[in-house]
Amino acid sequence: MSSQPSIDVYAPLPFKSKLDAQKTALTLSSTAPFAPSYIISSVTQNSDPTAIYNNRVKGRTMLLENPAKDSRLKKDLERKVQLRKEEKERRKLGIVGRKKRQERGIWKFDRKQIKYAQLLPLHHLWIGYMSELLGLPSPPAGAVRADSLGSGVPSSASMHPKLLKADFHGAVITVKDSKNNSLVGMSGILIHETENAFKLVTPENQVKMIPKENSIFAFAVPVYSTLPPSFSPGTPYPLPSIDTQDVAPSPFIPSSNQTVLEVPHLLFDLYGNQFRFRSSERAGRKFKHKETIEL
Repeated sequence: MSSQPSIDVYAPLPFKSKLDAQKTALTLSSTAPFAPSYIISSVTQNSDPTAIYNNRVKGRTMLLENPAKDSRLKKDLERKVQLRKEEKERRKLGIVGRKKRQERGIWKFDRKQIKYAQLLPLHHLWIGYMSELLGLPSPPAGAVRADSLGSGVPSSASMHPKLLKADFHGAVITVKDSKNNSLVGMSGILIHETENAFKLVTPENQVKMIPKENSIFAFAVPVYSTLPPSFSPGTPYPLPSIDTQDVAPSPFIPSSNQTVLEVPHLLFDLYGNQFRFRSSERAGRKFKHKETIEL
């Protein structure tokens, strides 16, 4: 019988295991920095680990660990602090929130006390506001022929962007067309505009809430400016007194008991389906050109 060599099963292995390789410390120096030395020593299955480092790692920013994320509790706390700051700023400016307005009844009107004649000064303020906003020309001193009427008026292309962001409180608005036939022809001075409706006071001293949806409105602006020649931008608009005997200084300027519809004016159509925004939102909104949507 041939004798077989004995094997010591408890003898150390002739090669290093992966665990021993991980425990082996790298020798770092100025000629062998940490990053390239660590990557080249880790990539052992490739024939050329140095080329992998030069192509994929060298010169690039590497995130070695995930950044710490803010907890949800911390985000909620920061949001509450920000809301308190905004509320404090609103109180300093005297701004009343929507909930407070509803509680105080700011937009609730006593229908018996609202009179159309009492709103004519508001309408004249709006006419002066339109005169300055649109840059309307001063009225001529003498008579004007019909073919030369409004020769110095700005073009409609320059007026439309301004009218989109204008304030219409005080304007005389008329329902030109609507799917609800009972609303067609209704007209009045606008006293409150919401996102989806106009609140008007008619010449019969009735308060009407007209929905914007599926309705086409018409409003007018004067051909010539109603502001006095001495008016300068930034000063208060002249407020006419409520006097039934007042006479207009010019046939192009309405008297205190007249509206813009009784003098030469420009008529504009307003499509309610495309105008369903709050007045404050329209001031900062960018409108895009769209095709006219018929009823």
